[in-house]
Parts: sequence; C-alpha cells; structure tokens
Amino acid sequence: MQRSEQPIMNPYLVVLLGVLAVGFSSIFTKLAEAPPLIIAAYRLGFTVLIIAAPTYFTGRRELRNISKKDLAFACLSGVFLALHFAVWISSLHYTSVASSTVLVAMQPLFVITGGYFFYRERINKVGLLGAALALAGSVIIGINDFQIGGQALRGDLLAFAGAVFVACYVLIGRNLRARMSLLPYTFLVYGAATIVLVVLNIFYGSSFYPYPTMTWVWFVCLAVFPTIFGHSLFNWALKYVKAAVVSVSTLGEPVGATILACFIFGEIPSPLQLAGGGIILAGLYLFINSQRKAEPLVYSIQEAR
Repeated sequence: MQRSEQPIMNPYLVVLLGVLAVGFSSIFTKLAEAPPLIIAAYRLGFTVLIIAAPTYFTGRRELRNISKKDLAFACLSGVFLALHFAVWISSLHYTSVASSTVLVAMQPLFVITGGYFFYRERINKVGLLGAALALAGSVIIGINDFQIGGQALRGDLLAFAGAVFVACYVLIGRNLRARMSLLPYTFLVYGAATIVLVVLNIFYGSSFYPYPTMTWVWFVCLAVFPTIFGHSLFNWALKYVKAAVVSVSTLGEPVGATILACFIFGEIPSPLQLAGGGIILAGLYLFINSQRKAEPLVYSIQEAR
C-alpha cells in the first residue's frame, strides 16, 4: 500500500452519514407507486442526470484519458450493482422481506474474504467480533418471518445472489477509487447500471410511464438521498478505508429505516427488532472503532497486479 493524500473529512464519519442516507431507501421505495425494477432504473437514471454536469466540468479530462481496463472494470461494477438491485428486488416476490433482507445482509462475509485475498486487508479479532455481532443482529431482526424451502427457496437464492453481486460492486470500487476521482467513477458505474436496468425492464415489458406526480418526486428523492448521499459517500470513503468498513457499516441501514418508518408510517418495532437493532449498533461500534484504531493513518491501495 502507498500513503494517500489526507481526506477532507473523517472517512469513518462519512460512512456513518452514508448509512443514515441509505436508511431513506426503503421509505421512498415504499412511497413510490411503481414496479420495483422501474424504481431502481429511475433511481439510478436520475442520479446520472444530476451528476452529469459536475462530472463534465470537473472530470471530463479524466474520463477521456481513462484506460480501457479501468473503463471495463467501472462498467462491470455497474453491472454488478444493477444485478444486485434486480435479483434482490425479484427475491421479494418469492420470499419474505425479512428473509430477503437477512440473506442480502450476508454480503460483508464476501467483502471481508475478498478484501483479504485481493487486497491483503486484514480484520483484527475485535473487528471480526463486531462484524459477527452486526450480522447476528440482522438475523435477529428478521428471524420471526424467515422462510425456507418451497417457493421461498427461489427467493432466498436470489437474495443470496444479491449479496454476492453487491460484494463484487464494493470490491471493484475499492480498487478503482485508488486511481479514479469520485464523480467520473460514479458516473460510469451508475450509467452502466442504469443501462442494464433499462434493458431488464424492456425485457420484462415494464411500463416507463405514466406514474403519479409524487412518484416522480420519490424517484428524485431516491437519487439524491440514498444514492448520492448514500452510495456515493460510500464510494468516496472506499479510497481511504477498507472495503469491509463500508460493507459492514451498511448493516446499520435497517436500524435507520426502522426508526424512520416508526415516525413516518407509525410502524412500531417489536421487542425482538429493538434487540436486534441494539446488537447491530453495538457490533458496528466495535467494528468501526477497532478499524479506526488499527489504521490511524490514511492509506490507498495500489492497482491490483
């Protein structure tokens, strides 16, 4: 590893802000009156439109000079992000929300493993304990409604595939962000993901319009909050922290979503959900604190050889 320039903000704080932002994802998705794949396509499509002008003015030279290898990997990252949305959303048609959420939350296992093998990123014992606690909290939240076997098995497999795909997206981003600026990288990734999702919607015969006026508002909100202030903040932090830090931290999303749903929809969490949320927060504190202490300086990975 080589030492990178100092970030303008504490990357661990940025990751936590990103977790708060992605907590709005399920809220806005629930409010939008459109098919799930259409929501995903417009969410990323509007994101690309919003960041297009800033990318052009600040990153057009970088995009012109990007290597074919980096371009291919950025597009591949976008494909994995689109596939994550597609299979995870599809899983909800076959299994319970709880089952799907728990299985897709397994993605830190793949990111931690991939981070070790590809980038030699090691997690200390306290960090592993924190990650295990956060995963256990996710399972506790959804265990009452967990389904296995029969029709649910297909949905469970799709959700598990979603965990694999999002892990690939994070691991590729960890590599590319060492060499690419945030806007050019996210523009290529979100653009590729949008194209894949549009093709999937055409394949399934989804209608791109008309939708209620407020649904278009929720599409834009999904682009601004959980994507630009969520995923993009994660992608910014990937230049300065291990991929596992971003991946494990996203386990805090259900906690934020539960709190928001309580205030917005009046959905009161059960005692088991409260217990699971508390365990997630304790695990995240252990994990992030252990990694922050283990790496007080900022590093940037070299291109994988």
